[in-house]
Amino acid sequence: MSSAPTPAVARPLRERKKQRTRQALIDTALDLFSSRGFGAVTLDELCDEVEVSKRTFFRYFGGKEEVAMAPLEDMWRTFLNELEQAVPDGRPLLALMEETLQAALHRVADPEWARRARLSHLLSRSSPSIDAHCLHFCDSTMHAMLEVMHRRLGLPADLRLGLAGDMLVAAWRHALAAWSALPEPTTDDLVTRVRETVAALPGCLTLPAAPAR
Repeated sequence: MSSAPTPAVARPLRERKKQRTRQALIDTALDLFSSRGFGAVTLDELCDEVEVSKRTFFRYFGGKEEVAMAPLEDMWRTFLNELEQAVPDGRPLLALMEETLQAALHRVADPEWARRARLSHLLSRSSPSIDAHCLHFCDSTMHAMLEVMHRRLGLPADLRLGLAGDMLVAAWRHALAAWSALPEPTTDDLVTRVRETVAALPGCLTLPAAPAR
């Protein structure tokens, strides 16, 4: 006789409440920033809208820029967690990283993630302070990525490792920009764009700079 499936373990109530508060801050921030402009919305207004104190806000986020970019930053944190579990099986590093990125996208992809991620990306293109925040986050994420690949995958900490990480991030940026221009982009659309962009990387290395005719 087959055994009954093990039921999923529910998260503690306190943790679920904290997640709901965090998500409410993200959704409200994205709606306000997108409709009124990032600079036109104060932190006090955001907290009043969600009915939380600024002290509570700072338990979750370091500032307006961080809450605006939360959907995309959550995806990259998930990528790092997935990379910790990646199995070094001899395939090219870029292929392993691409698969890890796709796994992270699928893991964060609840029904609303694509809409939130698109709003975050569009906001990053309209605000210099968000853009500066994104550059800082990208730099810290890149350092964390290289550390995992060196420690967890046993790869040499040389120039090739950094270049591989840079190529993945460059492919992601191009894919994200093209994806966000779609009328109603889905997470599956973004996975497809990432796959196509990474596949184009080898060709860009051999693209001839022929004289114009």
